[in-house]
Amino acid sequence: MALRVPKAELPTELRENMIKQLGEVPEPVEVVWHSPKVATSNLEFSGKLAEWDAADAGLKSFAHMAVAVQVGCSWCLDVGYFQAQNQDLDLVKASQVPRWRESEVFTPLERDVLEYAEAMTSTPPTVTDELYAGLLERLGPAAMVELTAYIAFVNMATRNNNANGVTSQGFSDACEIPLAKRPEPSGVASSA
Repeated sequence: MALRVPKAELPTELRENMIKQLGEVPEPVEVVWHSPKVATSNLEFSGKLAEWDAADAGLKSFAHMAVAVQVGCSWCLDVGYFQAQNQDLDLVKASQVPRWRESEVFTPLERDVLEYAEAMTSTPPTVTDELYAGLLERLGPAAMVELTAYIAFVNMATRNNNANGVTSQGFSDACEIPLAKRPEPSGVASSA
């Protein structure tokens, strides 16, 4: 897929700061910069999200990647995996997010967070009272509210990138463990 809107020219200082941070300028920023107010608000809120600390960073990272897989945002999955490496998260686990249901590397809590991220991402959302209550009991109210808001923001970002035609820039190429591919649907109807 190609970008559906051309990249906008960023201010020099912003461009240089992003290159220092990531090695290159993220395409989502270049695309959204056509509306500097939208781009600036997005960057500011993303920065505030990074300061939230009630929920475990690893759980939020895995949730972000699960949303990216479900929405089909290859850029978000790519950068999410790259960020997992930079946060010193378990890369074996991070690499398995696209196939978390089949993988045996995740704890029960991580599985529930991944399921919650997918349930929030479904249209309409499919979050059950049982799933929410189980996470609330283990995480506590502050972390649950934070995780929920985080997943909601990630949904906005992944859908924005997807609609604008933004795809992977290859950030995850620097990771030592390849990212797992999402299992293909079998196409076989269940007899249950």
